[in-house]
Amino acid sequence: MLALPPLLAAFAGAAVVVGLRLLLLPLLDPRLWYWRALLLGAAMLLAWRYVIWRLTDTVAPLAWTTDAVLSWSFALLEALTVLSSTIAFFILSRVKERSSEADRNKGWWRPAPAPRVDILIATYNEQLEVLERTIIGAKTIMYPNLGIFILDDGRRPWLRELCERHRIGYFIRPDNAHAKAGNINHALAQRAGDADPPDFVAVLDADFVPHTDFVERALALFHDRATGLVQTPQHFFNPDPIQHNLGISSAYPDEQRHFFDNVEPARDAWGIAVCCGTSSMVRVEALAAIGGFPTESVTEDFLLTLRLAENGWNTVYLNEPLTEGLAPEGLREYIVQRGRWCLGMMQIVRNVYNPFGGHRLSLIHRLSVFDSLLYWTTTFPFRLASIIGPLLYWWFGVTIVNASVADIIIYYLPYYIAVMAVLNWLSKGLFIPIVNDVAQLMAAWPITRACALGLLTPGPHSFSVTAKGGDRTKVIVQWPMMWPFIVFFGLTVGGLVMNLSSDFLVNNAARAGDGMAVVMFWTIYNLLVLLVAIAACIERPRPDRPMRQIIEPVTLTVAGEEHRGWLVNLGIGGARISGPSGLPVGAQGSLRLPIIGEIAARVIAPTLDGYRIRLTPSEEQRERIIARLHTAAVLPGTGKGDIGQMIRELARALTR
Repeated sequence: MLALPPLLAAFAGAAVVVGLRLLLLPLLDPRLWYWRALLLGAAMLLAWRYVIWRLTDTVAPLAWTTDAVLSWSFALLEALTVLSSTIAFFILSRVKERSSEADRNKGWWRPAPAPRVDILIATYNEQLEVLERTIIGAKTIMYPNLGIFILDDGRRPWLRELCERHRIGYFIRPDNAHAKAGNINHALAQRAGDADPPDFVAVLDADFVPHTDFVERALALFHDRATGLVQTPQHFFNPDPIQHNLGISSAYPDEQRHFFDNVEPARDAWGIAVCCGTSSMVRVEALAAIGGFPTESVTEDFLLTLRLAENGWNTVYLNEPLTEGLAPEGLREYIVQRGRWCLGMMQIVRNVYNPFGGHRLSLIHRLSVFDSLLYWTTTFPFRLASIIGPLLYWWFGVTIVNASVADIIIYYLPYYIAVMAVLNWLSKGLFIPIVNDVAQLMAAWPITRACALGLLTPGPHSFSVTAKGGDRTKVIVQWPMMWPFIVFFGLTVGGLVMNLSSDFLVNNAARAGDGMAVVMFWTIYNLLVLLVAIAACIERPRPDRPMRQIIEPVTLTVAGEEHRGWLVNLGIGGARISGPSGLPVGAQGSLRLPIIGEIAARVIAPTLDGYRIRLTPSEEQRERIIARLHTAAVLPGTGKGDIGQMIRELARALTR
């Protein structure tokens, strides 16, 4: 029998993993815990096999040398990321869905009167169009004993007038102490003294629109007296900045989909689901027992979960699209938001619930805190280190991964393929190389800085509220965010070109062995990541925001003549229809929509198959359009990844 060449034989392990992925995974149900545990466990065994190899065969001998310090630092950071993944995979090994429980316990309070529920909408600086959507959505909620209250920390007279027009409650307070948590606590104190104090409060951010069944579905899970809080997922009717700037929103889900679709149901199975602020409902009795919303962290939602747990109250998760909100539209706002989440987590660990400290949290909740701590402190610093690693070789001759190509194929490739295959099996294809790395890299430095600030300094720490709305009709190049990626790209290319044309490779190849080939592949991959990151810093216009695809037959009437067609997109001030032909730009008429009625319309531009039209709805029609766009139980955005379509869309965005 002929022996295979060593390099080809090295692919045997990876080939087995690929074969199992193609033949076995399509036959297995990811909802069953034993398949999840088996596959996630196998992936982690391969991961730790890789880590052991890295720490024993690929780092410089222990010594106080530059090579040793840098190679061991990188290897240990990589090992910590695998430890973080191991805990995350352990949590992901089970999953719980509560929709059938909500079905069974609908109206659990009967024959007693329906509990009083308050919708609390915390706001600071949001614009009219953002708040109007949320208010109209809240008014469409189908529940008999409901109160709606705007909590205005911006103290804006126009917002008071808007609340009076919509006949909903309005609260302001003399200061802005403790930000959102303080705002909610003030409203709760005011409502406690009223004749109809709430039994439950639902918290909505100013840009999150509830669906009509939000209260009914969330309230159903409070049939269990131990349930203190019900969290529902956050969905977004607009693409986040990375989706939008790269033009991949129809093929690549928003960055939070994995957490809400996969991590939260898994956490719920272990009893460690977490509150995420908006789109949640909490029992007032439980809040009273812990003294209201905690104020020791800028992420009061996660801290609320822990405080409830310490006092015997459960947080549960209902994985149904019951609200939809506005994702940060600007890249700066997107990164600021994630930096705030990280800072809040570090404040919790330092000041309140150290996972190894003396408090009454259970072991599983301590593990939950430790999992979050590891995620923030390892994932993003490792992404930065991965960009810097090849530069150390090209510019200083430092080899931090000294391995042969064959060994990389034997140890790293099966681990990487297994992890990606299992995660995509669980998550409907949400993990796509390069794009996931770009999403982490964009926020890597601000999050690394927030980790250090939160863990090493006592505070208080200032933070910025995530801005929503505003003019997004122009191209904006985010130079402050782009220039570090340009510098890294230039240093990578410069180091590569300079050394390819010198004696460096000859002199170092013998010393580094195949390590040079490994660094070469690593370098090319980094260049692709940096190129996409640079492209993501160019913010493309967002015209006609927001628009939703609604396919249905409509009639456009112009000069008394009816033109039948199909409604393709609908927004508050405009629509796109296909089918009519021969209408001049500027033609005036009306568009007939079900429920909404006849809306004044004007043709503003032709399309390949129809027209774009400008709508001028009445106030009542405007409210009906908003309700139709945002309050139906329809899943906004895409919930799964399509790598083929994403590559086509990404190539189109990068070349135009």
